Amino acid sequence: MKFASQLVNFNACPSDPFRPVATPIYQTATFEQEHADQFGQYDYSRSGNPTRTVLEEQLARLENADRAFAFASGLAAISSVTRLLSAGDEILACDDLYGGTYRLFSKILHRTGVQVRYADACDLERFAAAITPETRLLYTETPTNPLLRICDIRALADLAHGHGALLCVDNSAMSPYLQNPLDLGADIVVHSATKYLCGHSDVTAGVVAVRSPELAEQIYFLQNGEGSALGPFDSYLLLRSLKTLKLRLDCQQSSARKIAEHLNTRPAVQRVYYPGLAGHPGHDLHAQQARGAGAVISFATGSFELSKRIAEAARIFRISVSFGSVNSSISLPGSMSHASIPAEVRRGRAFGADLVRLSIGIEDAGDLIDDLTQAFERAWAKESTIGGWSTYAVPK
Repeated sequence: MKFASQLVNFNACPSDPFRPVATPIYQTATFEQEHADQFGQYDYSRSGNPTRTVLEEQLARLENADRAFAFASGLAAISSVTRLLSAGDEILACDDLYGGTYRLFSKILHRTGVQVRYADACDLERFAAAITPETRLLYTETPTNPLLRICDIRALADLAHGHGALLCVDNSAMSPYLQNPLDLGADIVVHSATKYLCGHSDVTAGVVAVRSPELAEQIYFLQNGEGSALGPFDSYLLLRSLKTLKLRLDCQQSSARKIAEHLNTRPAVQRVYYPGLAGHPGHDLHAQQARGAGAVISFATGSFELSKRIAEAARIFRISVSFGSVNSSISLPGSMSHASIPAEVRRGRAFGADLVRLSIGIEDAGDLIDDLTQAFERAWAKESTIGGWSTYAVPK
């Protein structure tokens, strides 16, 4: 079946004699056992729950994985991957990462004796030069967050395997509808399922998908042993939301391209970051490994104050830290989602405080463009009254 059909055609409730078309919510902590000396299929919801099982099997199917696992958050999912390493091992990570991942890697993980170093994963030669004998995991996002840089998944997989390491790809910005890193050689895929997989801003969840039974056994052991699994009600909500993933992203991508092209015409915008634009670095590579450009756009104005006022002047775009929802959002990553990254590190990555990130929802594209237009005009008008923005032409 094609992807759209897979999203809505699956066994919603294995072994249920009533054959419901929607998966029931098994809102229970424990399950009664027939025997006192052996367990049945389910015994305790931390270890396994029928609602979560249906969700995990569907996620594995969509990512072409051996198995997939649902966690309480994206960071819980990433944390479980890091548990595959031991003290003395090392992670080599892409240097443009979500701020929460950076915080986990740089401020928490070192306590376990696992070291993390960073390099530009978009420059394969430099990234390869940073690998050491202790490197056990290469970790990247593509497109990255928030600069939407493109990394070569196939080449990174070959690099990792040539050094006896694993490759983990954060696929949150794409979802399995637009990109399947496991098919390109990656060993592990993680998602903040809060983003596109859910898409409605009402579930916090994470996913780990793996392409080997050995890794699956290890991840399950960690999920069960640390108690980080997704609960049954949130599993139900996420499973329900997955059914509209293609419909949502088709609409969001279509609008994102129009908005990115519009931003390219605004004098107050110095640079637009969007993989769907022909001039975006890595555009051709992205087209080779993904089936769409996604619906996240970043842009720079050159002034933190101007960017701040644009965000605050928007009416449809809501100021919020996440992305991937049916509602459009706007944020300043340097002050919000990526605030945990030290300012000097952000400067070294050409990640200025003026960077604005847009997540495009399912609203009418014309309404969204009109909202940005009025936001630019209001931001300009407010500052021009006090003599600001002397280096800018008046936005039209």
